[in-house]
Amino acid sequence: MRIIKKHDERKNEILDTAENLFIKKGYEVSTIKDILKKVGIAKGTFYHYFNSKEEVLDAVVLRFTDIISNRAKKVLEKSNSTPEEKLMNIFLAMRINDKIDSNLLNELHKIENALLHKKILNQVVTAMAPVLSKVIEEGIEKKIWRCKYPLQHMQIFLVASLNITDEGIFELDADSNMKVFTVLISILEKMLDAPEDSFKQLFIQNYGSNAKH
Repeated sequence: MRIIKKHDERKNEILDTAENLFIKKGYEVSTIKDILKKVGIAKGTFYHYFNSKEEVLDAVVLRFTDIISNRAKKVLEKSNSTPEEKLMNIFLAMRINDKIDSNLLNELHKIENALLHKKILNQVVTAMAPVLSKVIEEGIEKKIWRCKYPLQHMQIFLVASLNITDEGIFELDADSNMKVFTVLISILEKMLDAPEDSFKQLFIQNYGSNAKH
């Protein structure tokens, strides 16, 4: 007997299956046929929801970026937070280890998942740079910071920080990782013409315990 499922339920089932296949098997070698077999649906059902494997990949990537974007929006809604606190909280919101299984994260870093990994990084920068630039603009308006090109500075900072701290690209020991983190904080301060060590002190005071997890 054929099981009929609601539209969103079936679509999410396809995406759940595709995400696991892409990460564990690799996007390039995974096929629509693999997805059909795992979900137990006909080709026509698949094409009712997606036009191609590439479209499924984009939807999978959107899931990752949606987690971060939704967290960032909640940070922005806190009117009692200072621009400095908002900035730090948004950076913390970009840590998705608590939402994605560690084994899947390890699989994501494999060479066969280079395209998926690249798309996620690209979408994170695309989604988050405008959000961060809003916070920077708020800080400029309140005369906390000075920055001529907030959006472009945040794009550059995100590309640099996401890549250098990516364990799948650079294998850093604890000491090297701490030095990289310190330098990134210093770069951010210089970008915003903020007092030296101001972000470092704020992070340690308010978010130090979170940074350990």
